[in-house]
Amino acid sequence: MAAQKSELLVPLKEYLSAGIQVGTKSRTKDMEDFIYKVHQNKLAILNVEKINERLAVAAKLVSQYNSEDILIVCRRENGWLAVKKFAETIPGVKYFIGRYPAGVTTNPNLDNYIEPKLIIVTDPWPDKNAINDAAIVGIPVIAMCDSNNDFKSVDLVIPCNNRGNKALGLVYWILANEYAKAKGYIAKNKTIKASIDSFYE
Repeated sequence: MAAQKSELLVPLKEYLSAGIQVGTKSRTKDMEDFIYKVHQNKLAILNVEKINERLAVAAKLVSQYNSEDILIVCRRENGWLAVKKFAETIPGVKYFIGRYPAGVTTNPNLDNYIEPKLIIVTDPWPDKNAINDAAIVGIPVIAMCDSNNDFKSVDLVIPCNNRGNKALGLVYWILANEYAKAKGYIAKNKTIKASIDSFYE
């Protein structure tokens, strides 16, 4: 199920201990290719190799943008710390945790209007308003999708457990770490000062 260790963005044990592969009992057709198997308790188990591959692609895409052009949206409370820690680690990133302000990316007359060039959402269902706005103005969307999500108006999917704070913490840590490397904030053989644990504890 896993790629060779040399190809992994973090050791396999980090992925597994975070439960990044644990899906839900619901499965959509969109997510079929990312499901490794269905456990006897009916939970879908996501393919760790494909999670790793998509994280690498997503990290490369995110690193093509300046930090101030990135917006992260997270309605679910289990991802709030990870999002805030990402923005703290990569200064300039904008984010909304909790309720997404309607029209903030589509209505220039609003005082809080912003013009991001890339939006990252933590779960396409609770974050659907941000995705809809992105579709209106043509902003690409990266979405963290569990086994029960669909891909409507999503440009790049990161398959993962998007309900667990540990799993989300690891995803955001990896994205921050790879971004820092790509931008030259840290050496290619180093990692960011913030620990993985600090993204969810």
